[in-house]
Amino acid sequence: MAKVEKKNIKGDHLGFEADLFRTADKLRGNMEPSDYKHVALGLIFLKYISDAFEAKYKALLAEDARVAEDKDEYLADNVFWVPKEARWSHLQDNAKQPTIGTLIDDAMRALEKDNESLKGVLSKDYARPALNKVMLGELIDLISGIALNEEGDRSKDVLGRVYEYFLGQFAGAEGKRGGEFYTPRSVVSVLVEMLEPYSGRVYDPCCGSGGMFVQSEKFVQEHGGRIGDIAIYGQESNYTTWRLAKMNLAVRGIDSDIRWNNEGSFHKDELRDLKADYILANPPFNISDWGGDRLREDVRWKFGAPPVGNANYAWLQHIYHHLAPFGTAGVVLANGSMSSNTSGEGDIRREMIEKDVVDCMVALPGQLFYSTQIPACLWFLARDKSNGRSGKEHLRDRRGQVLFIDARKLGVLVDRTRRELTDKEVLRIANTYHAWRGEKDAGEYADEAGFCKSATLDDIRKHSHVLTPGRYVGAADQEDDGEPFEEKLLRLSAQWRKHQADAARLDAAIGANLKELGYGE
Repeated sequence: MAKVEKKNIKGDHLGFEADLFRTADKLRGNMEPSDYKHVALGLIFLKYISDAFEAKYKALLAEDARVAEDKDEYLADNVFWVPKEARWSHLQDNAKQPTIGTLIDDAMRALEKDNESLKGVLSKDYARPALNKVMLGELIDLISGIALNEEGDRSKDVLGRVYEYFLGQFAGAEGKRGGEFYTPRSVVSVLVEMLEPYSGRVYDPCCGSGGMFVQSEKFVQEHGGRIGDIAIYGQESNYTTWRLAKMNLAVRGIDSDIRWNNEGSFHKDELRDLKADYILANPPFNISDWGGDRLREDVRWKFGAPPVGNANYAWLQHIYHHLAPFGTAGVVLANGSMSSNTSGEGDIRREMIEKDVVDCMVALPGQLFYSTQIPACLWFLARDKSNGRSGKEHLRDRRGQVLFIDARKLGVLVDRTRRELTDKEVLRIANTYHAWRGEKDAGEYADEAGFCKSATLDDIRKHSHVLTPGRYVGAADQEDDGEPFEEKLLRLSAQWRKHQADAARLDAAIGANLKELGYGE
């Protein structure tokens, strides 16, 4: 068993989450990441709500000892009530006991009993025989050091960062299955920075572990807003993933209406009457068994009934249906959605373009996702391109135009198989969109060969309503290196002849060696 050194993990230095995860991963032993994820994240969540409770308890105790025992005082401040048997100090004191699994399960049950919004959310199988109790005690010791002696929002931020980082690392460890609950941070950042959800209703119809919401709240706070300026709504069909989302948002102190809906957003639209100001979504790509044969007639299919064998255009239309009058949406889909003509998809896309609901298309670089190597793109839809809004600002009239951004050459490799967009690249994409929309202080928009192009509907008609950015942005301009053409051709010809001579010499040497070994002709 790996020895865990107790220390104060404040998160002052960049990368502390990585150090923490490496230590936690050593404790995992031969346990599957998909199982260990719930063990570790459940304990981080427990530490968070216990810390938040203790901070509030101390503040109230300083005012009035009687008030400190009033559950309503905590709930009014969006703090969970934590009974004594569920407090982190109690678990920490008993971390080395063989009954620690049972004590954690009891703590989870007590929390759910006293906090209605946590019912059915917390894992309660820490006492199972297969779970190593020594490892559990070591993990409690490790997590005990997170945000030690930190106060209020600082503690919440550190624990939130740890939870988010662990989610991403577990997604990577699980590969394809990980992509079902986690959208890479840089992809979420592009959506959030482009849509700018300053205030209003934010919706994700397939919310996974809630990353879109966390980044949206961060955006609001970074731009001088307050947590609570946006109202969060979501649906998730996978029960286990829904639980992760509820904990992820609670760790951030984000109030939300996230519904578990095992029938899915298409067949049982839990938020049927919701009209959202911003919709951010990463639906599963190219789903064939979405039950489309039972939904041939539906109020959401404004541009045509989506094919039974692929849900891509069902997602786009479901999302557009839920937009408010000035609403905007960003959707991650497979690249095929931009050009497919299968089973009427081309007709639906043409109708969407002619009805002028497509605002912007972004082609993403490959290798961004844990779950798939299928190249992906971003669709941006707008309810009103004549007079949309960004915050309190009105945007320019963009009717009859679509912005195309080709970001396929962007991104840096973070390991052998996965790429990320840098913060600078995210802002480059977002700022291009903001300038094109005519936002104040965003600067003048200009087409850039190989990267962005503002196309008219006539341009798109000439391309048979295909929305692949590469068709519109053209090739990047080549920088003139100052070498005259005749001189360059002479130099390259000489290089080519030298390479040919080298190749012939190597061929002869290899032939001679083979002959010497008895393998010659």
